Amino acid sequence: MPGSPSSSWAVYGSRFTNLVKHPSTRVVVAFWLLGLINNVLYVIILSAAQDLVGSLPKGVVLLADVVPSFFTKLIAPYFIHRVPYPIRVLVFIALSAGGMLMIALTPPSKSVPVKMVGVVLASLSSGGGELSFLGLSHYYGHVSLAGWGSGTGAAGLVGAGLYVLLTDWWGFTVQQSLLFSACLPAIMFISFFFVLPLEPLRQGSALKEYDAVPGRDEDEVDGDPTEQELAASTSALLAPEPSVLSANTAYAMNKGDGHSLKNNLRRAKSLVIPYMAPLFMVYVAEYTINQGVSPTLLFPLESSPFKEYREFYPFYGFLYQLGVFISRSSTAFVRIHHLYIPSLLQVGNLILLTLHAMFFFIPSVYIVFIIIFWEGLLGGAVYVNCFAEIMEKVPAEEREFSLSATTVSDSGGICIAGLISIVMETSLCEYQVSHGRDWCKRIGPAHS
Repeated sequence: MPGSPSSSWAVYGSRFTNLVKHPSTRVVVAFWLLGLINNVLYVIILSAAQDLVGSLPKGVVLLADVVPSFFTKLIAPYFIHRVPYPIRVLVFIALSAGGMLMIALTPPSKSVPVKMVGVVLASLSSGGGELSFLGLSHYYGHVSLAGWGSGTGAAGLVGAGLYVLLTDWWGFTVQQSLLFSACLPAIMFISFFFVLPLEPLRQGSALKEYDAVPGRDEDEVDGDPTEQELAASTSALLAPEPSVLSANTAYAMNKGDGHSLKNNLRRAKSLVIPYMAPLFMVYVAEYTINQGVSPTLLFPLESSPFKEYREFYPFYGFLYQLGVFISRSSTAFVRIHHLYIPSLLQVGNLILLTLHAMFFFIPSVYIVFIIIFWEGLLGGAVYVNCFAEIMEKVPAEEREFSLSATTVSDSGGICIAGLISIVMETSLCEYQVSHGRDWCKRIGPAHS
């Protein structure tokens, strides 16, 4: 009967099914999950830092979690294009799962050094995954970048929340929690091989291989109907935006050793000022805040919502991650084209909070809450808009490399910030104590 509830539900059910099956929806979901899983182990490892190294400086875990990723991003873009994406994904899964298992199963007698090897393996996977999946987004357009940005933003909230949920709420031991985390890379396998529509990648790769055949000239490429049909069909899959290289672009990219080290170094040099520099700047500023300044942003307990001084820092981390998640999910609604503006504002946050840590002039902790949330918004916005700008402005034949190569900036910024923070936190705390504020000395370990 027309208009009956059953027919209405059937219509809605059909629309929902079509939406779920639509290639664009599958691309967003796949890249969201890839971004989440690629970054969530990094966050879980940092959340478990106290349990992994005990009384040793937590900077040991931060550096082990970041430095291998940095060198991967620095070196891999110049050769990783020779490794097919499916093989890369399998390697990343093996590294991340193996690293987490090594951390979880290491006996106490061999504790810290072997655990740090596990952290290094997970870091290699995370760094390689980020540069690869951002490069992969070249084949899928802006919807993939939106999904990736939101997924990586969610990783901070999910990772920290999951570790607390497992250890504090559900009563899992640290080892059990890390063993559970070692299973998470399986989601990456499902996302890439079963959720993501692989036709754009296959057809884009086929075009590049087809154009690279020796003896073909440019006129021949221009007139080949099969190749033009390939490009058109792939673009139509994710309409309205083209998702793969055109035939001419693919030919140009492969003609004359387009992936040579010399050409890639030239491309990397051209990325420094418009993209790498502001991304590097914002990460140095925000991670110096997070690791070096935030631990000293303390107030009298009676004027705060907390019962212990150790509760300030985790809550600052939550507000930061919340801001990052919101801004990394915002490119569909808000675009920032001038990347230096939010980067300089982040440097302003660093200066402001450092001065407050020294001179204590901000009257309320709630104002600091707002600044930390704002810090997360700025950091996430620069990250996702940086890669959106590359996708829009870099020539198509250089875009895949450019997306991958620029990822070195965030890890490089974190490494520099980690080194600065080791000195900065200690210096600020000593300054506060010498001026009658000893709150930073009252922060003890969590209650067991």
